[in-house]
Amino acid sequence: MEALEQKILTEGQVLPGNILKVGSFLNQQIDTPFTLELGKEIANRYKADGITKILTIESSGIALSFAAAVYLGVPVVFAKKSESANVSGRVLTAPIHSYTHGNDYTAVLPADYISSKDRVLLVDDFLATGEALCGLISMANAAGATIAGCAIAIEKGFQKGGDDLRAKGIRVDSLAIIESMGPDSLTFRR
Repeated sequence: MEALEQKILTEGQVLPGNILKVGSFLNQQIDTPFTLELGKEIANRYKADGITKILTIESSGIALSFAAAVYLGVPVVFAKKSESANVSGRVLTAPIHSYTHGNDYTAVLPADYISSKDRVLLVDDFLATGEALCGLISMANAAGATIAGCAIAIEKGFQKGGDDLRAKGIRVDSLAIIESMGPDSLTFRR
C-alpha cells in the first residue's frame, strides 16, 4: 500500500536493533483517518472470506483491528499480555517472545470469546519474527476456530516471520513489507 510506505518514509524512524518507530501515526499516537484507511484496505482484501471475528493482541494491534472490524462488521477480540482480575473461567494461553520489548510473556484469552464456529482474521501492527502471530494461531487452533489469514500493517521482511508463516500455508497480507532498513535507508519489497 503506497500510502503506508510514504507515511513510513516521512514519519518513521529507524532505531538501533532493527526497530522501526511509527509511534507518530500507528501505535502511540494514532492517525485515525489514516488508520481507518488501513482498516478499509484490510477489509477489502478479506470481504469475501466470511470473517466472523478479528483476533489480535494488546495493545498496538487493537486500533488497526478495530478499523478493519468497522468495515467487516465483526467484533474484535484481543488477547491480554498477562492475566488480570477481570479474566476468569477457562482461558486459552500461548507463550510469546516480544522482539520489540525483548521479553517473554504469556498471552491470555477467555475461551468464551472464540469458538469452533468462528472464522478469524488475525490482525497486528507489526510482523517481525512472527512470535505474536504464532501465539494467536495457537490460541485460535485450541479454540477450534478457522484461521482465514493474517493482516499486518508493517512486515519486516528481512526478519523472515512472514515468510515462515507463508511457507506453512498461512495466508499473510501485509500492507507494507520492508525488505531492508538502516539508519539512513529503508527499502520496500516489491
